[in-house]
Amino acid sequence: MDTNRSRPQLSRRRILKGAAVAAVPSVLFPDARAGARTAVDYPAAEWQPATTANYTSSDRPATYAVDRVVIHVTQETYPDTLAIFRNAQKAVSAHYLVRSADGHVAQCVREADVAWHAGNWGYNTRSIGIEHEGWVDQPEYLTHALYEQSAKLTASICARYGIPRDREHIIGHYQVPGTDHTDPGPYWDWVRYLRLVNFA
Repeated sequence: MDTNRSRPQLSRRRILKGAAVAAVPSVLFPDARAGARTAVDYPAAEWQPATTANYTSSDRPATYAVDRVVIHVTQETYPDTLAIFRNAQKAVSAHYLVRSADGHVAQCVREADVAWHAGNWGYNTRSIGIEHEGWVDQPEYLTHALYEQSAKLTASICARYGIPRDREHIIGHYQVPGTDHTDPGPYWDWVRYLRLVNFA
């Protein structure tokens, strides 16, 4: 550190300028929390980040092409799923979580990063994972709001990555090679969902 430099003198003008800047509303100079609101890839989503221990940082699609959307059902409630994604001991995450009651969308992992949702590294690298609050054997969780908002999200993802809006590219977790999962389960209405995705 250079201690021989002379210290700047505070003039009345400098003091007044500083006071003026301090008086400017925070709208003009947003705080750090504003960045969190704009961190989402899907504008209708709320940022609810998973712990960085539960996904792999990447730069997709530069590092891996994205050509699939994987549909999941959580087997947990919405708040419990968010808690699991924030727990480094769980080693699991998804890019998005859709709430049953109102279709509210949370983004938990940036699309550029590799979420750990499919149980298959190759499918994790090439897909966006969407979890839906509910249980595979409880169809009451599959509400109209959930289907509608999830379909809008999937349509947006497909548009951004050039993914065809069909069952070959929008798949259930049970279709991932090597998985022992059955979600989204027998009550998931694929015909309805694909129709909503294609008309979104």
